[in-house]
Amino acid sequence: MEKQKGKTKQSIIGQCDKYAKERFGSKIYAPWLYAYSAIAGEFRDGWIPDNYFGRYMVPMLQGDYGDVSFLKPLTRNLFQSNLFPDIGAYVNGIWLDSKLEVIPEAKVAEYLFRRSDKIVYKADNEPFQGLGVYFLKKSTFDMKKIKVAGNGVFQEYIQQHPFFEEIMPGSVATIRITTVIDLFGNVSVRSSILRVGRTAESHVLAKTEIRITSDLISGELSPVVYLPNFQTTDRHPDTSYMFSGKRLPFFDKCIDAVCSLHRLFPQSRCIGWDVIVDKNGDVKIMEWNGKGNGVKLAEAIQGPCFANLDWDKLHLREKEPNLCY
Repeated sequence: MEKQKGKTKQSIIGQCDKYAKERFGSKIYAPWLYAYSAIAGEFRDGWIPDNYFGRYMVPMLQGDYGDVSFLKPLTRNLFQSNLFPDIGAYVNGIWLDSKLEVIPEAKVAEYLFRRSDKIVYKADNEPFQGLGVYFLKKSTFDMKKIKVAGNGVFQEYIQQHPFFEEIMPGSVATIRITTVIDLFGNVSVRSSILRVGRTAESHVLAKTEIRITSDLISGELSPVVYLPNFQTTDRHPDTSYMFSGKRLPFFDKCIDAVCSLHRLFPQSRCIGWDVIVDKNGDVKIMEWNGKGNGVKLAEAIQGPCFANLDWDKLHLREKEPNLCY
């Protein structure tokens, strides 16, 4: 970041050191504050460092319940929602339909491809990095490859809205929306980032994705594009698409969808949702991450994302376990 923007001011470094020690009790949290400041070009009161997020927020606000999000075949039945495009699963040697009823192996292909000759398989053992994703065709479907990939879920192949297709044709983009639930059951949106793939990629991969923040109310996209190394540009590096002045289509429907779903699973206090808008303008939830969902870029650009929740005091529970936030 500093190669592009220059050295962070020493006065800001001093602010980060003081803030880390006074707010979180240790300077070990200062380096992430340096990084946020380098990205944002300033220091902001209220930031939560990424290593504090991992050390306290993940175990105390998500915990074992967040692990449920890694078990993809459970999702549709857990939420009882058609917003998830799940059509079947492979789990521990058995094949399941969308209601988790067993399908005889001889009828698996017929069931999975009954509506389309192209589907997607997502393995449980490669969560949330864009890995472990397989695009399958009826003509070449090989059940042995699924068994090697391990437990996972089959999903409909979604044709994305023309808005996203124009940005990067052939690569499905997602909107990562982060929601939180407070002590009174109120769900709110804390960040929104459009994640777009690159040339020759069928979907977003964490190691190559580009990211663009959007306004939390209007869905208007920022003109600033973030590369994987957090350096910036003003356009998609492959298609030269420029985001300035553009708005995410049907953004209000996306917000309504993720907020309604989070109310159904309050056990994880912070959830990241990967949302797609299809060619018909319908919202689809491709994945949800209830544990350790990345917030680094969101916190630096749109943050402080968790202000007014007192989550910066979670470390105090080590001395006073009965504190509630």
